[in-house]
Amino acid sequence: MVARLVIAAPSSGSGKTTVATGLMAAFAAAGLAVSPHKVGPDYIDPGYHALATGRPGRNLDAYLCGPDLVAPLFAHGAAGCDLAVIEGVMGMYDGAAGQGELASTAHVAKLLRAPVVLVVDASSQSRSVAALVHGFASWDPEVRVAGVILNKVGSDRHEALLREALEASGVPVLGALRRAPQVRAPSRHLGLVPVAERRAEAVESVAALASQVREGCDLDALLALARGAGPLPGAAWDPVSGLGSSPASPNSSSTAGRTGAAPRVAVAGGAAFTFSYAEHAELLAAAGAEVVPFDPLHDEELPERTAGLVIGGGFPEVYAPELSANEPLRKAVAELASSGAPVAAECAGLLYLSRELDGKPMCGVLDAQARMSQRLTLGYREAVAVSDSVLAAAGTRMRGHEFHRTVVEPGAGAAPAWGLHQPERRVEGFVQANVHASYLHTHWAARPDIARRFVESCTP
Repeated sequence: MVARLVIAAPSSGSGKTTVATGLMAAFAAAGLAVSPHKVGPDYIDPGYHALATGRPGRNLDAYLCGPDLVAPLFAHGAAGCDLAVIEGVMGMYDGAAGQGELASTAHVAKLLRAPVVLVVDASSQSRSVAALVHGFASWDPEVRVAGVILNKVGSDRHEALLREALEASGVPVLGALRRAPQVRAPSRHLGLVPVAERRAEAVESVAALASQVREGCDLDALLALARGAGPLPGAAWDPVSGLGSSPASPNSSSTAGRTGAAPRVAVAGGAAFTFSYAEHAELLAAAGAEVVPFDPLHDEELPERTAGLVIGGGFPEVYAPELSANEPLRKAVAELASSGAPVAAECAGLLYLSRELDGKPMCGVLDAQARMSQRLTLGYREAVAVSDSVLAAAGTRMRGHEFHRTVVEPGAGAAPAWGLHQPERRVEGFVQANVHASYLHTHWAARPDIARRFVESCTP
């Protein structure tokens, strides 16, 4: 049994991240081992969660991974912890477009059998808050809305009116937070600025959030609520057993076991490449790789003996001049790709492998140029691998997510990576020798054979 709470809200902008991160930090400061989780594909909020708890922020996405993996992935991430706090996504009942409750906060709460605390922006209402809470609490009887935290409360008088209105709702008020602009994290074109770009300020912000939540919330009542969640359905996910049951693994022998040496896989990190799921590195290691992080902003060489390269998402557009100025590393990446070593690039990685980004020279692995755009491309995608690659055989079906405000021209190479089927049919990405580069973010726990196939393509 893992004590757990889901932090939800009627809509985006209500204060979920403020409350969830503050709760994580406050409970961690009280000596509890806190496991942080985020509903949906978001990469940025988990960075703040990790800062608050000292543990990797993990995502729970019923669209990318399927409903059956939500509870096992949660149990894997929360193993050994005293408490898990799960931050929701958008409004509580908002999920994958046109697919009902799929991947919504309410859906995940039901899959985890977890109580929900509703964070309400009370800044422009008083008695109406009761109707709002009643509606959310009664909409789906399988979702247990067990408490309310009032956010952006204006004064003691305002708080008293809100509490009075909610007395008849049957949903207890477990906290009331005043407006506190000094604890807000700065935003940019894709949301909050990641922790890696403002670590010192982020540490101060998280500490301020913990203080605000500690003063305004009933932590004892919230912890008691979490401890009443009950047992989880099913067993915890495990990267080794996940690989053993994957379609591409007829036996359980690893690359290291066959060759006597673990191939070294370099994984891009640092401020420009902050988007990654913790399970990807775990799967690579389980498949027999030695995973070594490096920072393209500062490291002028790839890690010694690099046999494969993974470049995930992030904000290379913010750091285009610095990435371009690191010419030795750009050349090293190009040489590695030319040698036939497997390279997997996702979104930011795609931009980095292009010929140029906003006019600044990049690695030149792909004959494409990238630039910033005014248009936000955002949403879940159904995908099919068009070409055989180091990640997937042609015909492999995958679910993914796009999240960028850039354009790559051309959008696909002679051998495209994926065929996408929503919101419109198109091909995108590049498969070029052993390079796979695409805008599509995927979660490898849904297809562990991706990690095995990549590692098996490496040469120790």
